[in-house]
Formats: sequence, structure tokens, C-alpha cells
Amino acid sequence: MSKPKVEKVVLAYSGGLDTSVIVPWLRENYGCEVICFCANIGQGDHEFVGLEEKGLASGASKVIIEDLRHEFAKDFLFPMMQAGAVYERQYLLGTSVARPLIAKWQVAVAEAEGADAVAHGCTGKGNDQVRFELTYKALNPTLKVIAPWREWEIRSREDALAYARAHNVPVTQTEKSIYSRDANMWHLSHEGGVLEDPANEPEEAMFQLTVGPEQAPDEAEIVEITFEKGVPVAVNGVQLPPATLVEALNKLGSKHGIGRIDLVENRLVGMKSRGVYETPGGTILYAAHRELESLCLDRETLHFKEQMALRYAELTYFGMWYHTLRESLQAFVEETQKTVSGWVKLKLYKGNVIVAGRYSPNSLYREDFATFGQEDVYDQADAEGFITLFGLQMKVKAMMEVSDGGRTRYATIDYSKFKRD
Repeated sequence: MSKPKVEKVVLAYSGGLDTSVIVPWLRENYGCEVICFCANIGQGDHEFVGLEEKGLASGASKVIIEDLRHEFAKDFLFPMMQAGAVYERQYLLGTSVARPLIAKWQVAVAEAEGADAVAHGCTGKGNDQVRFELTYKALNPTLKVIAPWREWEIRSREDALAYARAHNVPVTQTEKSIYSRDANMWHLSHEGGVLEDPANEPEEAMFQLTVGPEQAPDEAEIVEITFEKGVPVAVNGVQLPPATLVEALNKLGSKHGIGRIDLVENRLVGMKSRGVYETPGGTILYAAHRELESLCLDRETLHFKEQMALRYAELTYFGMWYHTLRESLQAFVEETQKTVSGWVKLKLYKGNVIVAGRYSPNSLYREDFATFGQEDVYDQADAEGFITLFGLQMKVKAMMEVSDGGRTRYATIDYSKFKRD
């Protein structure tokens, strides 16, 4: 299969071994100009030290770094949190929700720089290749897509190091961690090493964000989070912008061992994988938001929203952030959040997030209703008619079973009719 003609490509660049090697590989195999794009989404300041120099030394014509932390929190993390999206009961989608943002900006840079292609360093067996490429398709389907891992002959770290040496690519570290990690302001993920056997307990030395619950403080800490229309706006009474608020909760959660999960998940591509995730601030936010919704949403809306959250989580995990269905579900979520204002107090203690109180001026929980006259709110005598109608289907079925001397399927066996020796 012949390669498409490419003049200029924008590469999603991290400065790691793989993307550093991709720069000269693109130039060598496509004869094109390479622009490196790196998104700061809270993976740590150390990741950006010398990054521009390294990209240029690898052969890029330009290295563009964008600070997207507040956009990440405001337009991706908070909407997802409002939806209550959790993949397979535990995963708070830290990697999944980050890829569409990176790819969105990659497309924007390609358009601004007059590039005709985009490239990424995702392997051909993971989820991320889908997340990047579905975003490319949704935002600019005219761009060509290059995925080196689906083309090149490099198959190991040793191969990549040899290629780097042959092309004078600066590689500062040749030792490979036994774990594959992905970090941003929402979480830190771990795969590989001893985790490849689901029977193995994670090693404590593997964790980098959170202390173990056993080593967490012996005294609980109370944190109060304030929401306005479902958006977290303050921690302990201090107004904070989106990214700063997440970072503040990360510090609190990390200190108390909050947000560790160990999950065997079903990948989009069809195989299972085992991952361990640290999501301290996100775990606190989800718990607080859930408690406030328990006050502010009526039963039918809350129950339907819980069902919808499963589909929302799948769409996010599958890389379909820019799909019409996800956007339509978001519109529903936004409508439900109009009354979700107030505060929630949580007690953080040795890996646990414990509710310590919640308040909303829009609360549907009104203890004072119980003291009103019976005609004002609730007449207990009305319950009889309600129960009759609510249980009518069950009553009709049972009546049919007992007609003509029959018995209901729940009737107790009459042991007196059994013959005895």
C-alpha cells in the first residue's frame, strides 16, 4: 500500500522515546515537515523542561506547547463529572477524556500552520488510537492521519533506542520503567509489570500520587465543596478557577489515600486489560456532586440520569466525545444541573470519602412538610388507592392463578396430603 503524499504534519508530541523517534521517522518515510504539538493538561512541570529544544533537535521545524489545564477542567472534566460518567463501575475516565482535547488542538494547529496531516504515537492494539482518530474525523476529515505504530518495523524499546542513536535523536533516559503510565491533572494510570497478572496485588512503590491508606493521617479531615448549577466553584469557602480547584482536591485526596482503584476493564478493541488508577480529586468531586444531586433532583430525573451515565461513559471511553449523541446527552445533563447548587461536606479518612453534610437552597427534601395539615401535602388515607392501582398488575395475575380453585405460584405446599410410611 503506497503512502499518501504529505507536505506538513502535526505530531502529538510528549518528548518520550516513541514520539521523539517518530519525528525523524516521519521525515525519512514521508519527506515532510514535522511540527510537534504538546498539550499541558497537568501532567507535571517536569515534563516540559527542555521539551522544545528536544523536539527541534529531533528534527521538528517547530514545537508548540499549549497550557490547556483550565480548558481541560472546565470543558471536559466538569461536564463529565456532572453526567456522573463512570466506566465499568470504577474508572473515572482520566485518559479517555483527555485524548479528544489534545486531538482537538492538534487539528487547530494543523489548520493554523497549513498542515495537511496529523500523527500520533498510539499503538495499534490500544484505545487511544481510536480516541485520537475519531476526533480528527469529527473536526477535520480532510486531514491525512499517520499512525507509525501501524506501519513501522520498530517492535521494541531496543529497536527504538537503536533508531534514535542512528538518527542522532536526543534520548536522556534508556532505562524503561516496568510500568506504562499516563498522567494528567485528573489521574495517573499504571499498566504492565506485575499488573499483567490480575492475581497480583499492586506494589506500594508503584503508586506516585497517593499515600497508602495505612500511611494516611490518623485524624480525619473535613472538606467543603460549593457548587453553582452543578459546577464546583469553591473549596472550604475559597473561590477557585477550574484547574486550581481540581489541583487543590488532588492534594487533599492524595494526603488521605483517596482514589485508588484496581480494574480489569474491557478495552474498545475487544481485549481485556488490567489497570490501576489514582484519581484523588476526581473521586472527591464525584462523591460531592452525587450527594448534592440527591437533594436537588426528583426521583424520575435522577434514576434516568443514572442510566444515561452508563452510555455517556461508554461514549467517552470509546473516543466519541464529539459524537452527536454525547453532545445531546450533555444538553440533558445541563438542564438537570440548573437547581444543583449548594455545598457538601465530606470527611476524608484513610482512603474513604464519608458524607458529613449537604445543603442546597433548592433541596426537595423538606422535613417541615411532615408537620403540615393532611390536606396541604399528604393525606395518608390516599395511600390505599395508590397501592391498589400500583399493584393492580400483580393482583390480576394472582387472581387468574387462583380462579377455578387454583393456587398462586407462591402458595405454600400442603404437606398434609403427602402419604407417610
